[in-house]
Amino acid sequence: MKRSSFVEGTFIATFAIIFTKILGMLYVIPFYAMVGVQGSALYAYAYNIYVIFLDISSAGLPIAISKIINEYNTLGMMDAKVRAYHIGKRIMVFLATIIFILLMLFAPQIAELLLGDLSGGNTIESVSLAIRCVSFAILIVPFLSVTKGYLQGHNVINVSSFSQVIEQVVRIAIILGGSYLVINILNGTPTIAVCVSVFGAFVSGLVAYIFIKWMMRKNDKELSLKNEYKKDDVTNKEITKKLFSYAIPFIIINIVSSCYNFIDMTLLLRTMSYLKLNTADIEFAASAVTTWAPKINMVITSIAMGMSTSLIPTMVTAYTLKNWKEVNNKFNQALQILIFISLPMTIGIAMLSASVWTIFYGYNVYGSYILALNVFTGLLINIYMTTSSALQGLNKFKTVYLSTITGFVTNAVLDVPLMILYSKIGIPPFLGAVTASITGYSLSIIIALISLKKECKLAYRGTFNVVLKMFVPTLLMMLVVFILYKIIPVNYGSKLSCVLFVAINGIVGAIVYFFVSFKMHIIEKVFGKTMLNKILKKLTFGKISI
Repeated sequence: MKRSSFVEGTFIATFAIIFTKILGMLYVIPFYAMVGVQGSALYAYAYNIYVIFLDISSAGLPIAISKIINEYNTLGMMDAKVRAYHIGKRIMVFLATIIFILLMLFAPQIAELLLGDLSGGNTIESVSLAIRCVSFAILIVPFLSVTKGYLQGHNVINVSSFSQVIEQVVRIAIILGGSYLVINILNGTPTIAVCVSVFGAFVSGLVAYIFIKWMMRKNDKELSLKNEYKKDDVTNKEITKKLFSYAIPFIIINIVSSCYNFIDMTLLLRTMSYLKLNTADIEFAASAVTTWAPKINMVITSIAMGMSTSLIPTMVTAYTLKNWKEVNNKFNQALQILIFISLPMTIGIAMLSASVWTIFYGYNVYGSYILALNVFTGLLINIYMTTSSALQGLNKFKTVYLSTITGFVTNAVLDVPLMILYSKIGIPPFLGAVTASITGYSLSIIIALISLKKECKLAYRGTFNVVLKMFVPTLLMMLVVFILYKIIPVNYGSKLSCVLFVAINGIVGAIVYFFVSFKMHIIEKVFGKTMLNKILKKLTFGKISI
């Protein structure tokens, strides 16, 4: 199996994640049309609950496995490395089984907690059924995640990334094929179609797990799966303790991140009901803020996911060897790549939000407002994930707890007051929940960056200067898109018209942004001359280099 460098690993992981997220964006167009607003709200209820419990059962261990495998590899402790993997799998069996049983038994109570007194839309019974159907995925997805963590700990990014593509393709095939079969052939209800769709998470996870295990068996010698090494002076108890010490911060971070959506959805439902909005608008806004706008944001947030996949093992290696210069360089390079790519995408989607929303879900003025603001949450989530990954890689767990929980509490405290305030001053109240999330993530990022600067002596001057330069191509891009927006007509009643409108603006805006960035040497500064030459040679078949 091919091992990847930091930048190569970032590109491989990011490409795979972006590809799967693009598929995840595109499938919602026919799916949303088939199940309607009420069915899409049911999907959002079940999926948000699933993500929270998936995080409880598996969020921390895969990254902890990646971290501990990389650490033992660096130190040459091959026996301990293999035992850590097998201990992680045994822990996963216990956690996944318990979570699955809890979801099956208490689905009605969870549904009642979520819906409260809301009536006229989805029922407690339908939400309970959807939660039970998606809970089967808990039995397989955590094992897939742990196995990916083992590979990523060896800096083998390509196999785990390819398994993500397989998992997403199978899942989407079940979602679309199953929904079409239920609604159009069997004349079933959108509720049953949604239940079939969420069950697809189990089937797709199983297929991806079979693939990744098959690839590991083909390379079992290189990956040391057959433990033929001399026993290291570290006990299983010590390994288990280290696994949990590494996993708990990740679990807290992921659960809190998932709870952002859960809290937002719960408070949105109750506050908008208190403000006397009709049930259809309430369910639309709640699902749009917590599920459907984030679906479009996936292309942006996937950049940080790919970055974290490669950043953590690389920083652990540098940290283990006490190479502080490398730690500083890698973190700042990660931030620069992240902002360079995601900033123009964020602003572009915000400017074209009405057309983008129409392409996916049909024209809705509320939907365009939600997307225009919510997309900035995606940008902040990117920076938050990267700073948190750095803190965890450097064992700064107290700061992880502080920054994450502070941001979450800020979001929860501001949700209701901001929604009521916005309603009183004539702004759609659901935008208050989005503003609360933006405030919470911003606070988490500030705390994390201050801590990294004080405790790890990381310096951001270079990154700050690069980001300042990025505003020149960004402002020029915005100006060009604004002019095109005024010149080119768009018909929101036609998805084809919106697609052409977004494509023209997006292509021209991207050309302007990257051309100006290239001329200002920003791209060379961010990616490095060596990597930039590699990319240019591959794209131009060796004809262009700098």
